[in-house]
This record gives sequence, structure tokens and C-alpha cells, in this order.
Amino acid sequence: MANTDPMTQRVELATVRDRLAVDGLVTEYAVAVDDGDWETYRALFTPDGRADYRSAGGIEGSARTVAGWLAESLGPYPVRQHLMVNRRVRFGVWEQDRGDTARVRADYVNPMCRTGAGGEPAEPEFVCGGRCVFAMLRTDDGWRLSGVVVRETWRRPTGRRTAPVVH
Repeated sequence: MANTDPMTQRVELATVRDRLAVDGLVTEYAVAVDDGDWETYRALFTPDGRADYRSAGGIEGSARTVAGWLAESLGPYPVRQHLMVNRRVRFGVWEQDRGDTARVRADYVNPMCRTGAGGEPAEPEFVCGGRCVFAMLRTDDGWRLSGVVVRETWRRPTGRRTAPVVH
């Protein structure tokens, strides 16, 4: 039987909207990295937001600093695709938090390759995977990333020479 209490229905609807919003933020993050849209990447973060790519041979720092590093590091690999799966969403504890924080854990698989003759994608030079942990904060502009930690757990070359992997 459906709950007909208006207050409970509003809380349930707000929770569904928040879940969709934080899930969408993870997707926007992956698309920004894959498309090399560093302006959007930076805009996804809170002003003091940070990212940590050290497990993948990268750096840890402010979103602005990391976006610059990603732009340089990913430049040779214009073809990349982060597949974000197994997303687990947890919101802040209601008694201690007004519901304005969230944590999302998502596994990823990421093939990366250069372009071949004529600009066509070449065979991926490597495929890597692992887990991203996203810390999120509700702001006046909607949900934003306050932190991202990339935990690369594996990588597999595809037979060609590989370079340091970054996400």
C-alpha cells in the first residue's frame, strides 16, 4: 500500500531527486574527462574541491591544478571512455547532517588510445580500471564535488607500448 502521508511523500521525492542529481554529477565528471572539457570539469567542484589521482601515477591538488595536469597528461590520448558502474550512493547521516553531503563510490573501466591515420581511433594502448570515491556537497548551485579520489587497481596494455596512465 502506498504511503499517503504528504510529508513522507515529500521526503521520499526529495531523496529520489538528490539520488538522480548526484548520479548525474558522476556522469558529468566522466564525460568532462573523456571530452577534455576542463572548464566543465572545474565547474563540477566546490571552490575548495580537490582531486587525487596519485594511485594512477598522477597528482593530488585543487580541481584547477588537477585539471591542468589532466589536460597535459591526457593530450596524447584523445580517445578515452570512462565507464562508471556499480554506483553506491550514501547521504550524510540525517541526525548530524541536513542531508547536504553525499558520498558515491563507483567502479570504472577506461580504455585509452591515440588516433590513427586520418584521425580514426587506433587500437587502445591500454585499458585500466579501479574505483572512484566522490565526496559531494549540496550548494546554492546544486550538488558539487568537494573531493574525488581515483583508486586504480589494475591496468592492461593491449600489446603496444604504454605511457603512464591518468584518469
